[in-house]
Amino acid sequence: MVREQIIQELEKEKIIVIVRGYTGETLLSLAEAMYRGGIRFLEVTYDHGGTFSTEETAGDIAMLARHFAGRMHIGAGTVLTTEEVEMTCQAGGEYIISPNVNVDVIRKTRALGMLSMPGAFTPSEVVMAHDAGADFVKLFPVDALGASYVKALKAPLCHIKMLAVGGVNEGNLKAFLEAGASGFGIGSNIVNKKMIAAGDFEGITTLARDFVAALARAEGER
Repeated sequence: MVREQIIQELEKEKIIVIVRGYTGETLLSLAEAMYRGGIRFLEVTYDHGGTFSTEETAGDIAMLARHFAGRMHIGAGTVLTTEEVEMTCQAGGEYIISPNVNVDVIRKTRALGMLSMPGAFTPSEVVMAHDAGADFVKLFPVDALGASYVKALKAPLCHIKMLAVGGVNEGNLKAFLEAGASGFGIGSNIVNKKMIAAGDFEGITTLARDFVAALARAEGER
C-alpha cells in the first residue's frame, strides 16, 4: 500500500497501539486480540536494553506483517538508527516511530518509502522533524504538559500533523482531539500486562474495543 493511502487510513483510525516487551506467539495472540477490538495500527518497539535483539524484533515485525497483510498496518517503534530503519523495511514494516528527532533516520525512512513519525517536545524539534520530512510528529511525552500544550503548538504550526503519545486515556482523549491531535499512541491502557500474563486476551479485545468506542464518541461530540 502506498504511503498516501496509509496516511489517510491513520488519519481515519487515529490509534496506534504500542507493544513493548512481547515476542513470538504471545505477541501474535496480543495482536489478534487487538485486531478483534478494532485496532488497525500496531507498533512493535525495538529494545535497546538488551532483552531482545534487533534481529528478533525485526523477525516479529515480519511475522506480523505477513499474518496481517491487508488487515493491519505494522510498524516499528523506538527506532534510533538508520540500520533499524532498513531492517524494518526489509521485514515489511510500513512506518517508523522514534522517541526523538534524528534527521538521518527521518530521511532514510522517507527514502525507503515508509511513513516517518519521530518524537518531539519543543516547537523547534517539531519544526525540525517536519522540515526533515516527517509525516506526523509524535508529541512525547504529551501528558507532561497536557492538551493545552498541543493546542498552543497547533496555533502557529497548524500545517504539521501531530500525534499525542504518553498518558493518553479514554478520559483525556477528547481533550487532545479537540486540541488538534491527528492521532494517538496508546500503550498500557490497552496492552495490559496482568491480562497478558493471565492469558486473558478477550480482556485485551475489550480494552481495545472500549478505546475505539471512546474515540468514536469524542469525534461525534466535536
